[in-house]
Amino acid sequence: MPAMGREVLSRAPARPETGPVHFVHESLPQRVRFQTGDAAAAVTAEVERLGAARVMVIAGSAEGELADLVTSGLTPVLRHDEVVMHVPIEVAERARAAAVESRADAIVSVGGGSTTGLAKAVALTTGLPIVAVPTTYAGSEATAVWGLTEASRKTTGVDPVVLPRAVVYDATLLRSLPVELSVASGLNALAHCVDSLWAPQADPINAVLATEGARALRDGLPLVAGDPAGLPGIELALYGAHLAAKAFASAGSGLHHKICHVLGGRYDLPHAQTHATVLPYVLALNAPNAPEAATRLAGAFGSPTALAGLQELRSTLGAPRALRDVGLEEADIPAAVEDVLAIAPPSNPTPVTTENLTRLLQAAWAGEEPQ
Repeated sequence: MPAMGREVLSRAPARPETGPVHFVHESLPQRVRFQTGDAAAAVTAEVERLGAARVMVIAGSAEGELADLVTSGLTPVLRHDEVVMHVPIEVAERARAAAVESRADAIVSVGGGSTTGLAKAVALTTGLPIVAVPTTYAGSEATAVWGLTEASRKTTGVDPVVLPRAVVYDATLLRSLPVELSVASGLNALAHCVDSLWAPQADPINAVLATEGARALRDGLPLVAGDPAGLPGIELALYGAHLAAKAFASAGSGLHHKICHVLGGRYDLPHAQTHATVLPYVLALNAPNAPEAATRLAGAFGSPTALAGLQELRSTLGAPRALRDVGLEEADIPAAVEDVLAIAPPSNPTPVTTENLTRLLQAAWAGEEPQ
């Protein structure tokens, strides 16, 4: 596996320019296994650690073969494959009922963010422990955040019961991921890094995780785009995505995620592509009023400025460019602005107004160069 973490201490946050250091950081209790090529053994070992005997496997139909491989050392009592983006409440209710009916005592989820999200929805009401096996760079597996969509509105919350007890990362499971999805998912992970630098509970430890995560993603994603089956790039990107998610789990949801949750829940836009598209516009809005965060990101990208570094990476990857390309109508923008304003963090570095948020979404809709 590529050497990692060598620059973390050299970029440790400096003492604030004024006033004493005051912050609270909470680390989440979770076992994490990087076990390239050996996910089945790792999953079996983690299920045995839980003392579970009646495992429910959640995996969409597209991940059926991977789920078979990953759970080959188990005898599941249930295979549940109804996985839907943004976790509609009715889908969650059916999965919960299936878990209760099968008398499951643990969940193994194999898939991306939607799969992990459904497992969390089941855990939220049943308390069942989760062993998560990610097949994208979504990062949901490392957070205690759950999300459900009802009547075109996505509601999120934080509850320790939904945090997977264990995560198994196996780079070989991502070798067949289409390049365009790897790019979008990887930039979604990068959004966790960026948002964590100014989210409501941002702190110096989150900043270290986010900065190192951004560096790893900057290095790993171009390798993945150039050689989708190459393990070094996938391993590095997975490492970066995990650090990004850990930072996000502690720092909370910033403006970028508030925007994307509204767009995804209200208009059913694809999750990763929406995050990948919106990210540079939020960075352009906030960077002038968050100089330390901007400096950190610029260093992680190896670029004179954070925005220039992000845009160079996006260009290299052929990233999604416009919200109109993923299903947003221009007429949808005013209602989206209203919804985002209601939940925008008061601590956002640049105060959020109807005017600047409208400009941001219009530019992202058209795919204009972020200013």
